[in-house]
Amino acid sequence: MAQLFKTDSEPHVGDVTVFRIYSGWVRNGQDVWNAPREAAEKLNHLCVPVGKERLEIAELHAGDLGVVAKLRDTHTNDTLSTKDAPVVVPKIPFPDPVIAVAVEVKQRGEEDKLSTGLHKLHEEDPTFHHEFNAELGQTLIRGLGERHLEIVVGRLARKFGVHAQLAKPKVAYRETFRGKCEGQGKHKKQTGGRGQYGDCWIRIAPLPRGSGFQFVDEIVGGVIPRQYIPAVERGVIEAAHRGPVAGYPVVDFKVEVYDGSYHDVDSNEMSFKMAGILAFRNVSASCKPVLLEPIMEIGVSTPDEYQGAVMGDISSRRGQILGTEKEGRLTTIRALVPEAELDKYATTLHSLTHGRGTYRQKFHTYEQAPPEVAGKVTEARKQELEEAKA
Repeated sequence: MAQLFKTDSEPHVGDVTVFRIYSGWVRNGQDVWNAPREAAEKLNHLCVPVGKERLEIAELHAGDLGVVAKLRDTHTNDTLSTKDAPVVVPKIPFPDPVIAVAVEVKQRGEEDKLSTGLHKLHEEDPTFHHEFNAELGQTLIRGLGERHLEIVVGRLARKFGVHAQLAKPKVAYRETFRGKCEGQGKHKKQTGGRGQYGDCWIRIAPLPRGSGFQFVDEIVGGVIPRQYIPAVERGVIEAAHRGPVAGYPVVDFKVEVYDGSYHDVDSNEMSFKMAGILAFRNVSASCKPVLLEPIMEIGVSTPDEYQGAVMGDISSRRGQILGTEKEGRLTTIRALVPEAELDKYATTLHSLTHGRGTYRQKFHTYEQAPPEVAGKVTEARKQELEEAKA
């Protein structure tokens, strides 16, 4: 039985895995079983590490460290055993990331190399994580601190030839409504021959936070044929991806379609989808739209002597203190803080507590952003959209 605890990626060799044998023995070229993934592996060119060199060896026994290359389905923290007696060793508990930043390539065309390099670095370092956030349009990397992520960027350049730079991660804002209103969306187009005609009237009303989107069909008398109602809904949903405040997705609202008209020849699904889009755009600006910002729940563990400084810093970040709990020599402070105010918070906490404070965070809810914050976000978003068009 052996556990893999380290993986290195070498340019001309591939993934090189380091493992320790806890019981039994293994011979060069032997077939073994990866019980967690239910996959068979063959240990070819079994070696022992000697400094930077590796010496091929015939067999290894309990307590030995071994090195093997080019395993297909085996990764760090997996267990190797025999298929007759499969064993799974408890995984090594690696610390969770505490900081997230965006990473982007300096030269276009290196995006694929960046993705490959980040995947390889995660195999080597389980405390490093990465993901592509489609909504934000950014690749986010997570680690144990700013220095950790700076080292990752350096390794990307040295090992994989990817020249990348760190950037501030965007915040996934949302929009919603505080008022009710109604109006019309009419799409009419004549181009010679068969035209396009769709006409609908909708009401928009706010819903409680977390309710999502509701669409209600209030059409009576067949003023809009039943087969076109779903097209109106699709149009509203598409238009709601860009809200009237700053172009962020709209959430927690209800739309009722209650009236409209159609043409026997020119009406079709696309026409009523366009009518739904126009109706939402015409009506939404009058429904008292507001910007919502994500609020995170954080738990900060700090020695008692730094508690005041930490709580003061949280308050300066528009944070709301929920309470404190005593845990041995440490005090855990629970608070709600806007996500936008937590950028590089791990570095600040490290400075305030002389390296002795830690924190965890998780998403809590969306809340209305203060007017001054909403104004800055709206202006920045407007500039971002203009640059994207250019």
